[in-house]
Amino acid sequence: MKITRKLRRELTRSDAAATKFVNSALKTSERARRETRMLLKLKAGSLPYTPVVMSWLSCKLDTKASRITQDQVNTLLG
Repeated sequence: MKITRKLRRELTRSDAAATKFVNSALKTSERARRETRMLLKLKAGSLPYTPVVMSWLSCKLDTKASRITQDQVNTLLG
């Protein structure tokens, strides 16, 4: 059987859908693990944090990393 462009495109689309389904579950659990790690690093230190932590904080607080204050971090920690 000859694999036509249409068939190859359909196979690629179905493979991509299956991969997305599997990867989304892995990413969800990884996000939870990452949040736990970041919160532990936040509790252990104070400003300025490492770039990885500051990037995560800026996403969580929806503000630039250079404008994050310790009060905002304390509010996030609860």
